Amino acid sequence: MPHVIAEYSANLEDSLDVRGLVDDLHQVMIESGLADIPAYRTRAKRRDVVRIGDGNPANAFVHITARLRIGRSKEQQTKLADALLAAADRRLEGAYKTHPTAITVEIENIDNITARKNTVRDNAEKAA
Repeated sequence: MPHVIAEYSANLEDSLDVRGLVDDLHQVMIESGLADIPAYRTRAKRRDVVRIGDGNPANAFVHITARLRIGRSKEQQTKLADALLAAADRRLEGAYKTHPTAITVEIENIDNITARKNTVRDNAEKAA
């Protein structure tokens, strides 16, 4: 059930392919092998009201949260965080010219009770 949420400041939309960022982050998750492919969910959230650093309106941010069920080692989590940061950095390369950007990645462990149903998994198994 890994979830990846990329929050980003709205001012990046003139220079960031948000769909491409989501695709890149999702691919990192798949390549991590930390869960079965049907379990991954990756999305982006635009943040319209922000203040970053000294308040310069050109300043931008991307904050990536990866939420994982407990059981992954610190080494696996660190490797994942580094890979997500690298993917975002590559995707944002063009934006740096006009937007000083702060990027962070946070790994959260989900240890609470969760009810779920996943028919994506069922369809993937049928197609195989």
